[in-house]
Amino acid sequence: MKSANLIMSLNIIFLAFGGIAYAADRDNKRTETAKATFAGGCFWSVELLFDKVDGVLSTISGYTGGAKKNPTYDQVVTGRTGHAESVQITYDPKKVSYEKLLDVFWHNIDPLTPDAQFCDAGSQYRTAVFYHDETQKRLGEKSKKALQGRFKQLIVTQIVPVSQFYPAEDYHQDFHLKNPVRYQLYRAGCGRDRRLEELWGAERK
Repeated sequence: MKSANLIMSLNIIFLAFGGIAYAADRDNKRTETAKATFAGGCFWSVELLFDKVDGVLSTISGYTGGAKKNPTYDQVVTGRTGHAESVQITYDPKKVSYEKLLDVFWHNIDPLTPDAQFCDAGSQYRTAVFYHDETQKRLGEKSKKALQGRFKQLIVTQIVPVSQFYPAEDYHQDFHLKNPVRYQLYRAGCGRDRRLEELWGAERK
């Protein structure tokens, strides 16, 4: 009798843990994620931008688009590694579409100036949509073409495949939260908001 009760108890425990595993697996399916990578000048500002978008789960400042392995900020900032300061975004495609992320991106960069953004100059500050698959490539090119009719100048933002992404040093992550005063001084001095207002006006996201 005791053996039967023990077996029954073990079965209950097994079923209970099985139910938890099933629920976790079911939750994972509900929270399927996707990645997007954009370069829009200083990654401090791009990270802040996407942190505010509903459906974005996380943002990481880093470097991509270059050939050197494991580049440091001091190396990238010289412009000789080929990398661009970028932000890799993990998002929930059920809450925010890639088209929406593109729309936010375009309206918060200067797409007309090559190898520079605002006060920051050099190829490391170029603008780019680094696509992860053919769908992102198609949508990126489509959105760029749609915006070109708005400007007399050529849009120089690149639509290119993402390469190895290297996270930036810890002190760059969430810089606007860790150093809010320093960040605001930088942003104001760099003229980012002034230029964005000139380019986009009321369309700015």
